[in-house]
Amino acid sequence: MTAIVSRSFDSADETRPFEDGKGRLDLLNTDKGAVGRAVFEPGWRWTEHVKPIAGTDSCQAHHVGYVVSGRLHVVMDGGGEEGDLNPGDFYEVQPGHDAWVVGDEPCELLDWMGFGAYAVPADGS
Repeated sequence: MTAIVSRSFDSADETRPFEDGKGRLDLLNTDKGAVGRAVFEPGWRWTEHVKPIAGTDSCQAHHVGYVVSGRLHVVMDGGGEEGDLNPGDFYEVQPGHDAWVVGDEPCELLDWMGFGAYAVPADGS
């Protein structure tokens, strides 16, 4: 086992683009699981740009991560709970939500829990 591991998301193991070029997910596969960097462009919304890929009515991933830049608004299914994720925020978002970029700046997130199976077609291809 290597004592120090350093890798760049710019040389990700996998990149998953979103519908209409509204962003991408870069994944690094580690021995502890996948770690992802998502870049959501202004105008990105889960229900428009990932729902057609995932085939579910809302995002079913459990996310744990950090907001690098930009802002994301998250609404839980049923509309009961919602909030903004802002630069510098740690976040945890349970499955069953929609989200969208707020403003005209891309939103960049690092997520070490929920991106391994994120934006994968429902048929697994």
